[in-house]
Amino acid sequence: MYPNSIKNLVESFKFLPGIGEKTAERLAFCVLGLEDEQVDLFSSSLKNVKKRVHPCSLCNTLTENDFCFVCSDDTRSSDILCVVEDTKTVFLFEKMSMFHGKYHVLNGLISPLDGINPEDIGLNQLLDRIQHEHFQEIIFAFKPSIEGETTALYIKKILDGMDIKITRLASGVPIGADMEYLDGLTLERALTDRKEVE
Repeated sequence: MYPNSIKNLVESFKFLPGIGEKTAERLAFCVLGLEDEQVDLFSSSLKNVKKRVHPCSLCNTLTENDFCFVCSDDTRSSDILCVVEDTKTVFLFEKMSMFHGKYHVLNGLISPLDGINPEDIGLNQLLDRIQHEHFQEIIFAFKPSIEGETTALYIKKILDGMDIKITRLASGVPIGADMEYLDGLTLERALTDRKEVE
């Protein structure tokens, strides 16, 4: 019932995660109400993000330059490396301005059930970097899941024997959570990582 241009726009919006038929239709009609300059900006932004953004040649964080804003910053601590599963985690850490070391972004986490093996997540680039940059501490900042645990243990096993401190983010019971709604893995981690009351 829609003209082809609207139909194509609706189908295009459905490529985005969490966008179903009704939301795609609403967005398409919203675009029709935008000024020409706004549509031009939206269109060029979509093209530019695909054309210009690529992984940093050192740490794999998304950037428009050869090196990302972290790798280009000489004031960052070069003896501590935070390993994350995606660039979104880097930006989350940076918004909090609490970490001043370096990052390395993997291409996801090991998940044999989904056919994602160690060689699929870019571990060679990480290991090559660790061997050449003399880090004193490696932090694993993966989500608390089976995949995150598997990835952390796999990398730790490879790094055994190197004189590097291996740590991971603390996890467990979040503040304000009801105990009855916590999953078994969260409770197990909270119990294992318990701290002395001071």
